Amino acid sequence: MGMDVRMTRGIDQALVDEAARAAPHEACGLLLGGADGVLRRILPCANVARDPARHFEIEPAALIAALRAERGGGERVIGYYHSHPTGESLPSATDRAMAARDGRVWAIVAGESVGWWRDTADGFERLCTKPEQG
Repeated sequence: MGMDVRMTRGIDQALVDEAARAAPHEACGLLLGGADGVLRRILPCANVARDPARHFEIEPAALIAALRAERGGGERVIGYYHSHPTGESLPSATDRAMAARDGRVWAIVAGESVGWWRDTADGFERLCTKPEQG
Protein backbone atom coordinates (compact mmCIF):
# COMPACT_ATOMS: atom_id res chain seq x y z
CA MET A 1 0.00 0.00 0.00
CA GLY A 2 1.24 3.46 -0.87
CA MET A 3 1.85 6.50 1.26
CA ASP A 4 -1.19 8.42 0.05
CA VAL A 5 -4.95 8.12 0.11
CA ARG A 6 -7.17 9.26 -2.73
CA MET A 7 -10.63 10.55 -1.92
CA THR A 8 -13.58 12.41 -3.33
CA ARG A 9 -13.84 16.08 -2.45
CA GLY A 10 -15.64 16.97 0.76
CA ILE A 11 -14.48 14.01 2.86
CA ASP A 12 -12.37 16.15 5.22
CA GLN A 13 -15.29 18.53 5.82
CA ALA A 14 -17.71 15.64 6.35
CA LEU A 15 -15.37 14.27 9.02
CA VAL A 16 -15.02 17.65 10.74
CA ASP A 17 -18.81 18.08 10.70
CA GLU A 18 -19.39 14.59 12.13
CA ALA A 19 -16.86 15.20 14.92
CA ALA A 20 -18.58 18.48 15.82
CA ARG A 21 -21.98 16.73 15.99
CA ALA A 22 -20.63 14.03 18.32
CA ALA A 23 -18.77 16.38 20.70
CA PRO A 24 -18.05 16.13 23.56
CA HIS A 25 -17.91 12.40 22.69
CA GLU A 26 -15.60 10.87 20.13
CA ALA A 27 -17.20 10.38 16.72
CA CYS A 28 -16.37 7.16 14.93
CA GLY A 29 -17.19 5.29 11.78
CA LEU A 30 -16.02 3.68 8.59
CA LEU A 31 -14.26 5.01 5.50
CA LEU A 32 -15.80 3.42 2.41
CA GLY A 33 -14.72 3.37 -1.20
CA GLY A 34 -14.52 1.47 -4.43
CA ALA A 35 -12.36 -1.35 -5.70
CA ASP A 36 -10.12 1.38 -7.15
CA GLY A 37 -9.16 2.32 -3.59
CA VAL A 38 -10.68 5.81 -3.79
CA LEU A 39 -12.38 6.82 -0.54
CA ARG A 40 -15.87 7.94 -1.52
CA ARG A 41 -17.82 8.40 1.70
CA ILE A 42 -17.89 8.09 5.46
CA LEU A 43 -20.36 5.90 7.34
CA PRO A 44 -20.97 7.25 10.87
CA CYS A 45 -21.35 4.47 13.44
CA ALA A 46 -22.40 4.38 17.07
CA ASN A 47 -19.55 4.76 19.54
CA VAL A 48 -20.15 1.94 22.03
CA ALA A 49 -17.05 2.58 24.18
CA ARG A 50 -17.63 2.66 27.95
CA ASP A 51 -16.20 6.18 28.08
CA PRO A 52 -17.08 7.72 24.68
CA ALA A 53 -15.67 11.10 25.71
CA ARG A 54 -12.19 9.56 25.85
CA HIS A 55 -12.29 6.43 23.68
CA PHE A 56 -14.04 4.98 20.67
CA GLU A 57 -15.32 1.58 19.72
CA ILE A 58 -17.18 1.18 16.45
CA GLU A 59 -20.43 -0.70 16.94
CA PRO A 60 -19.48 -4.30 16.02
CA ALA A 61 -22.71 -4.98 14.10
CA ALA A 62 -22.02 -2.01 11.79
CA LEU A 63 -18.47 -3.17 11.11
CA ILE A 64 -19.55 -6.76 10.46
CA ALA A 65 -22.31 -5.59 8.10
CA ALA A 66 -19.86 -3.44 6.13
CA LEU A 67 -17.34 -6.27 5.83
CA ARG A 68 -20.08 -8.67 4.68
CA ALA A 69 -21.24 -6.13 2.10
CA GLU A 70 -17.64 -5.79 0.88
CA ARG A 71 -17.31 -9.56 0.47
CA GLY A 72 -20.56 -9.51 -1.51
CA GLY A 73 -19.18 -6.96 -3.98
CA GLY A 74 -20.25 -3.79 -2.15
CA GLU A 75 -18.17 -0.83 -1.09
CA ARG A 76 -14.72 -1.57 0.26
CA VAL A 77 -13.86 -0.77 3.88
CA ILE A 78 -10.85 1.51 3.28
CA GLY A 79 -10.47 2.20 6.99
CA TYR A 80 -11.85 3.90 10.06
CA TYR A 81 -12.23 7.35 11.54
CA HIS A 82 -12.64 8.82 14.97
CA SER A 83 -12.24 12.16 16.67
CA HIS A 84 -10.16 13.48 19.53
CA PRO A 85 -12.46 16.19 21.00
CA THR A 86 -9.76 17.51 23.32
CA GLY A 87 -6.63 16.23 21.59
CA GLU A 88 -4.67 16.35 18.37
CA SER A 89 -5.20 14.65 15.01
CA LEU A 90 -2.38 12.23 15.83
CA PRO A 91 -2.65 8.59 16.95
CA SER A 92 -2.86 8.49 20.73
CA ALA A 93 -1.18 5.89 22.94
CA THR A 94 -4.54 4.09 23.09
CA ASP A 95 -4.86 4.21 19.29
CA ARG A 96 -1.39 2.69 18.93
CA ALA A 97 -2.16 -0.03 21.49
CA MET A 98 -5.51 -0.97 19.94
CA ALA A 99 -4.47 -0.86 16.27
CA ALA A 100 -4.88 -4.07 14.28
CA ARG A 101 -1.79 -3.48 12.08
CA ASP A 102 -4.00 -4.39 9.10
CA GLY A 103 -2.88 -1.78 6.57
CA ARG A 104 -6.16 0.14 6.70
CA VAL A 105 -6.43 3.92 6.70
CA TRP A 106 -7.29 5.87 9.86
CA ALA A 107 -8.59 9.43 9.84
CA ILE A 108 -8.29 11.22 13.17
CA VAL A 109 -10.20 14.48 13.58
CA ALA A 110 -9.36 17.22 16.09
CA GLY A 111 -11.18 20.52 15.66
CA GLU A 112 -10.81 21.54 12.00
CA SER A 113 -7.80 19.28 11.46
CA VAL A 114 -7.89 15.78 9.97
CA GLY A 115 -4.82 13.58 10.25
CA TRP A 116 -4.52 10.70 7.81
CA TRP A 117 -2.63 7.56 8.80
CA ARG A 118 -2.01 4.00 7.62
CA ASP A 119 -2.00 1.29 10.29
CA THR A 120 1.03 -0.79 9.25
CA ALA A 121 2.79 -3.75 10.82
CA ASP A 122 5.38 -1.24 12.09
CA GLY A 123 2.88 1.28 13.48
CA PHE A 124 1.13 4.31 12.07
CA GLU A 125 2.54 6.07 9.00
CA ARG A 126 1.38 9.55 8.01
CA LEU A 127 -0.43 9.74 4.67
CA CYS A 128 -0.81 12.51 2.12
CA THR A 129 -4.29 13.10 0.72
CA LYS A 130 -5.08 13.46 -2.96
CA PRO A 131 -8.58 14.75 -3.78
CA GLU A 132 -10.26 13.15 -6.78
CA GLN A 133 -12.95 14.75 -8.90
CA GLY A 134 -16.52 14.35 -7.71
